[in-house]
Amino acid sequence: MYVCSENNKNRFDMQKLTNKEEEIMQILWKLEKAFVKEVLAEITEEQPHYNTLSTIIRNLEEKGFVSHHAFGNTHQYFPIVKMEEYRKRFMNTAIDTYFDSSYKNMVSFFAKEEKYLPMNYAKFSDDRKKTIAWKHSLSISSKPVA
Repeated sequence: MYVCSENNKNRFDMQKLTNKEEEIMQILWKLEKAFVKEVLAEITEEQPHYNTLSTIIRNLEEKGFVSHHAFGNTHQYFPIVKMEEYRKRFMNTAIDTYFDSSYKNMVSFFAKEEKYLPMNYAKFSDDRKKTIAWKHSLSISSKPVA
């Protein structure tokens, strides 16, 4: 997962988030605002210690992903990067990195995997398959989808 942090007014650099940071962001996007104990309650597997989770959330704050409201000694955290904004940046980075900046290459990759095709694809006529391939500029084989 990546986030942009502003190093100067016109330039953004991508920072990679850890898997755990990504998991925490998913929870914060879902809850919209939460105290550390509320985030902890949402983690279903391998719950970190409270202090560890608190440190992870503070790191997300330093990276510019979350902010907080203080209530005495306790903080309620909330995302300041919208999920849609992240999704767009993440997809653009993935397409650039793994598919040579080509949406066509990405769609082709998933079509070749076949499990991402419509379930009734195998029932289509060869002409219909060619039409689908042409519309998506893909080369799709005529073998049935499992």
